[in-house]
Amino acid sequence: MSPSILRSSTLVFALATWPACSETTKPAAAPPPPPQVAVATVEKHDVALYIEAVGSLDGYVNADIRARVKGYLETQAYKDGSPVKAGQTLFTIEATEYLAAARSAAAGLARARVAQQRNAIDLGRDQGLLKAGLASQQDVDNATTAVADAEAQVAAAAAQLQQVQLNVDYTRIKSPIAGIAGVALVRVGNLVGQDGPTLLTTVSQIDPIRVNFPLSEVDYVRYPQRFAHLEGRDLDWARKQLARLDAQAAAGAPDDAVAAGVDIVLADGSTYGHRGVVVSVNRQIDAATGTTQIQALVGNPDGVLRPGEYARVRIRRENEGKDVVVVPEKALVSVQGTYSVAIVGPDNKVTLRRLELGPSTQGSRVVTKGLQGGERIVVEGVQRVSEGAVVNPQAAPPAAAAAPSPQAPVGSAAAASPRER
Repeated sequence: MSPSILRSSTLVFALATWPACSETTKPAAAPPPPPQVAVATVEKHDVALYIEAVGSLDGYVNADIRARVKGYLETQAYKDGSPVKAGQTLFTIEATEYLAAARSAAAGLARARVAQQRNAIDLGRDQGLLKAGLASQQDVDNATTAVADAEAQVAAAAAQLQQVQLNVDYTRIKSPIAGIAGVALVRVGNLVGQDGPTLLTTVSQIDPIRVNFPLSEVDYVRYPQRFAHLEGRDLDWARKQLARLDAQAAAGAPDDAVAAGVDIVLADGSTYGHRGVVVSVNRQIDAATGTTQIQALVGNPDGVLRPGEYARVRIRRENEGKDVVVVPEKALVSVQGTYSVAIVGPDNKVTLRRLELGPSTQGSRVVTKGLQGGERIVVEGVQRVSEGAVVNPQAAPPAAAAAPSPQAPVGSAAAASPRER
């Protein structure tokens, strides 16, 4: 073999074996470090548990103000949205036509009365002539019939005058109740009452104000004593109870002392300063929703609450929330409607444990089954762990691990749900 051919073969052999030699000499990659997570120790607390529902506000009395006679709207005697008194004039309708009709009806009544008097005189004269033998019984009977007809004519004329006078009165439209008058739906100069009573505005009595909300059948059956003897809960009873609740709240009475009250949470998340009381329950359970309709009354002395508002209603659950386990909602792992938490053992290994949950509150949930207290759970970084994984646990900041205060409001399980992960 020639030297040139030998050198070429050696070069080809070296090039062919070089990658294999390089792979066998490359060092193995180091395993990734365990993921760092924030953990907190589960503890038991006393928390206030509440039934929660979304309610709507309505006036205690809502009176539709309608034009009952036809005519042009002449004046609006109140300011839109202002308080009005019972009997206060709100609108006037042009009354010229009805005043003329009233004068005509009064004249008709006067004529009927004159005819009645004349027929009564004729009857008296005929009765005297009958005794003298100068008139027949037929004449007396005719006179008696004429008197009766005249009396009926007087009654008809009086009724006609009363009807016309009512129409005159209807031209001055007054509020039947004291309350807040809404914005006028018809302005001055428009023809009203042409095709029936025209709705002009609505007056609502808003102190107290009604709160309508649904209550589940389970909660209704669980607390029957709260809805007993509702027949005695009228407006006077409600006013006394509302005053008592306000006095207890002003004196700083413990929450248990006013547990029978109803809390109202407004749209901005603030709790309304006055509590309410339940006054009525609907006659039936709605088979479609499994709820019944509840009505409560809430004091509204400043007129802050208005009909049509939506509010969250809270009712304290009696004898519940003592020494319960509460975990942050962000620590929950949700899979197809089931919830679990990642428990970190002494060896820093993760175990996923399924839980049964109760009511929710302020970013936390009550655990009814699955935790006893004292377990370390992952509260931050749940998405980075799995069953059996080793983690690097770090103490969670106090804000992340904090449980609700003993008096923090806790609602129903349906009021909020953990964040899906």
